[in-house]
This record gives sequence, C-alpha cells and structure tokens, in this order.
Amino acid sequence: MPKPTTPPLISIKETCLYVNDLAETYRFYHERLGLPCLSYVEERHVFFRAGASVLLCFLPESTREETHLPPHYGAGQLHFAFSCAPADYQAWKDFVEKTGIAIEHEETWPGGYKSFYFRDPDQHCVEIVMEGMWRHA
Repeated sequence: MPKPTTPPLISIKETCLYVNDLAETYRFYHERLGLPCLSYVEERHVFFRAGASVLLCFLPESTREETHLPPHYGAGQLHFAFSCAPADYQAWKDFVEKTGIAIEHEETWPGGYKSFYFRDPDQHCVEIVMEGMWRHA
C-alpha cells in the first residue's frame, strides 16, 4: 500500500506552557518582554501574540479537567524559542538584560546564527534565535 502524501504545513501557530501564577506570567511576558496580551481568563489562561504565533499559558489544573476541548496539561521546565531578524538580535539581547532578566547562555550556531537563553518565572527555558537558522535543515 503506498504511503499517503503529507499535506503541507505553514508553521506552528501556538506554543503552550503550563504555569503556576497567571499574574506573574502576565507581568513577565507582557510587562517585561512587551508581548501583546490576547486573552486573560482568571483561573484558566493568559495568551500572548508573538509575531504570527501565539503563546498560550494555562494553569494545568484548569485544562486537565477540560470537557469542551480535549484535556491537556503538563509540568516541568519546557523549552521554546522566539525568532527575531538578525539585525534585531543584539537589540533583543540588550533589552532582556536591561529588564533584569539573566541570560543563561548564548550560542553561535552553524551558519553564524546566534541565540540566547533565559528563564521565565516558571523556569521554562526561553530562547531568542536569529530568524533563518532552521531554514535549510
């Protein structure tokens, strides 16, 4: 039997984190990093715009018992990355440092792409990487 052809995907539209405190998450991503807030529902979630993508932050105890949508939850230190134009990379690094967020590591990748890592209030590993790094992978 021939393998079916995979339809094309455009991108990952949403990334989901599970957090302990929505107000603290809001302060970090909106007030410190400047991401626009799309939705804030007490005791459930806060959502942020990141370019064409959305960062979903849920309280796991709320989504674990979901009945309308499929239940989901998680725990632990997760990782995700924001991308920025190479010309904006140093400005982002400077901005993060000026907000008092400690940069944990900076990496130079093949092709001269750079990224740096820091932690959010739930200790998730956040990365900012120059756009284009995975383009030819």
